[in-house]
Amino acid sequence: MNADERRDTIDRTGDSAPRSSETGVTTKTAADRAAVGFTGILSPLGIVDRGMAIFEAVVLAIGTLALACASVANVAGRFLFGQSLYFAEELSQFLVILITFAGIGFAARHGRHIRMSAIYDQLPDLGRKITMILIALVTAAIMFVLAWYSYFYVSSVYGTGRISPVTRIPVFLTLIWLPIGFAITGIQYILTAIANLTRPDVYLSVSVIDTYEDTETQV
Repeated sequence: MNADERRDTIDRTGDSAPRSSETGVTTKTAADRAAVGFTGILSPLGIVDRGMAIFEAVVLAIGTLALACASVANVAGRFLFGQSLYFAEELSQFLVILITFAGIGFAARHGRHIRMSAIYDQLPDLGRKITMILIALVTAAIMFVLAWYSYFYVSSVYGTGRISPVTRIPVFLTLIWLPIGFAITGIQYILTAIANLTRPDVYLSVSVIDTYEDTETQV
């Protein structure tokens, strides 16, 4: 089949997916499959997921930009004017806490946490789905327990009335991201378990399908 005939075939079928030269069967890579959203009775979960995604993106963007600006301004002040920003180190510590604990939920949503998958990878699809559901539920439970304990820790710090020595910010405000981050991460893993229970594919997170993409590099 020449190039013109192939274009005609694509125009008629509306399918430009690669075809096997031996079998003529259309082959689609796993990357072509998009993650399915929550629909029907589960549509409120989709709203929750999108809301958390926006919250995480905004918090991480603001925190990262603020940390970068503070660091650059501190270095510039030191080398250009011989005077560092007196609050830069303390502010950077607060922002690192924010970015870290807001980022664990973001990483969970995008399936970016480190996984030990030597046994998991050898399982069939059903076995991987069951294992992923168990992993998601156990991890969610751990996250909620950590959120519970961190809430009491933040409450105890609030009770002491501690104030940061330089910026004079109440210390409990800088630690409030601990329970928030753990709780958001727990919710993400609950949504992952629900996604695996209600959808045919195996999901590493609510928006990431577990796939194997074999890419060949021509030497």
